[in-house]
Amino acid sequence: MTLRSVDLRKEPVEAVLNRVERSLEVRLDRKPLVRKRRSLGARTNRGTWVRIERRGLDRIGVQGGDGTASAEALLGIAKPAWLAGVAWRDESEPVVWRADETDLLPGATVGNAVVTEAPQLSEWWWAAMNASLDALAAQHTNRIATPDTETLTPELVTGTIHRVFPGIDTTVGEWRPAHADFNWANVTAPVFCVFDWEDWGMAPRGLDAANLWGASLAVPALAGRVRGERHDDLESRDGKLMTLFIAAKILGPHADPDDPRPGAARQTAERVARELQAC
Repeated sequence: MTLRSVDLRKEPVEAVLNRVERSLEVRLDRKPLVRKRRSLGARTNRGTWVRIERRGLDRIGVQGGDGTASAEALLGIAKPAWLAGVAWRDESEPVVWRADETDLLPGATVGNAVVTEAPQLSEWWWAAMNASLDALAAQHTNRIATPDTETLTPELVTGTIHRVFPGIDTTVGEWRPAHADFNWANVTAPVFCVFDWEDWGMAPRGLDAANLWGASLAVPALAGRVRGERHDDLESRDGKLMTLFIAAKILGPHADPDDPRPGAARQTAERVARELQAC
C-alpha cells in the first residue's frame, strides 16, 4: 500500500484527537491546537501537553517511534518530563499514530525553526544549552538519529554531502547521541528547555550544533555565536562534516528559492570543505 502524502494542517483530525483523549483519559484544549505538517499539539485539562505524530511504517524502523518516551532516561538535560504515551496502527493506511503526554514547557519557543531576527538570550541561557548538549553527548543509546525521519546512516551522510560537495572524504570518526532536530522552534526562552525528542539517537559529532548554526544563518551574528559556543564540536573533523551536511540541505536541489541563508551557508561550507580536503 502506498503511503499518502498528508499535511495535518489541512486534514480532518477530530477522530484522532478523540482517540487520544479516550486512551490517555484527558481532555485536549482544541481552540489553540498547534497543527504542523506531521504533528499536532495541545494543552490538557490536567495542566500537561500532548503531542501527536503521524509517521509512516517505513519511517519507524527498529526504534519503534518512541523517541520522547525513551528520552526520559537521559540525565542532565533540560527537557520536559515524559508522563504517558499511546500508539496505534492506522486502520486504512501504513501509518502509526503516537501521542505523548509531557509536562508543559517552562517558556515560549524561541522562534520558528529558522530565525530572521536575533532572539534575546541571556548568558545563562547559553550556559544551560551547552550543559544540556554536553550531557547528551556523554550518554549512550542503541538508537540511531532520524533527522527529517530518515535514518542517519553513513550512506545518507555521504549522499547528502556529495550532491553539493563532491570528492569530500565523508568517513565519520565519532558518533554521539544527538537530539537530531535542534532548532529554534524546539527550544524555549528565557528558560532553556529542549523538546520534541522523536528523532534522537546516535549521530556524527556536531550534528545538533550544525543544525542550530544552519537555523541561524539569516542572522550572521547569531550564527557566529552558535559556532563560538559549540566551537569544539564544529571544528572537529566530524563537526565539519556536519556543517557540510546541513549546508548541503540548504544548497541542494530542493533548496527554497526564498530562503535567505544560501549565501552565508556557502561561504562557511566552502571554507570547511577546503580544510577537510587539506587534511
